[in-house]
Amino acid sequence: MKNPSQILDILEKYYKNTQKTTLNSMREKQTDNFGNSTPFKILISCLLSLRTKDEITEVISKNLFNIADTPEKLIKIPDKQLEKIIFSTGHYKKKTQIIKHVSKELIKKYNSKVPKTKQELLSIKGIGPKTANIVLCFAYNQLVIPVDINVHRVSNRLGIVNAKTPEKTEEQLEKILPKKYWREINGLFILHGKKICVPISPKCSVCPIEKYCPKQGVIKSR
Repeated sequence: MKNPSQILDILEKYYKNTQKTTLNSMREKQTDNFGNSTPFKILISCLLSLRTKDEITEVISKNLFNIADTPEKLIKIPDKQLEKIIFSTGHYKKKTQIIKHVSKELIKKYNSKVPKTKQELLSIKGIGPKTANIVLCFAYNQLVIPVDINVHRVSNRLGIVNAKTPEKTEEQLEKILPKKYWREINGLFILHGKKICVPISPKCSVCPIEKYCPKQGVIKSR
């Protein structure tokens, strides 16, 4: 396998003109009236994005934030109305309860502000390690590695890590990947995992890093 830094450099060039993921775009574009990032929007968008296509998350998040862009506004939306707004994200009843609970906790414990530490974020029911790291990375520019199923799968297929869970993948990546790549690996591996290195029958014949990949765990490819 080629050096992971070189792999990421290749993918960065390959996806240079490709539309970025919703959360990566929000990191760059979503700001308040003072030009500051909006952690609450990033947090809620991440919770909505679970098991949802990126393009759907982007549209639904925008619709929701046009109505409620603070915890106080969000909890005032009746459940049925909120379910209707986020219906297309799937699991809308569960997500309604989660984002309302998270909003209430932010109001109650953190003066309506999204915490800046992983420990505090994980103390809120409904926020897992991936979501916590996404908030820390994309909202607060902290050096962490958000690992979703795509990052986990691609990292293992490339032989960069050998881990059974996303949490273990995160631990191993932190040990071997230079910190300057920590913020970028999420967006690049998500794009690659959705477009080429898909779960079943990955498109190895058109992969820009195919010759460097040991294809760990790949049974059949295209």
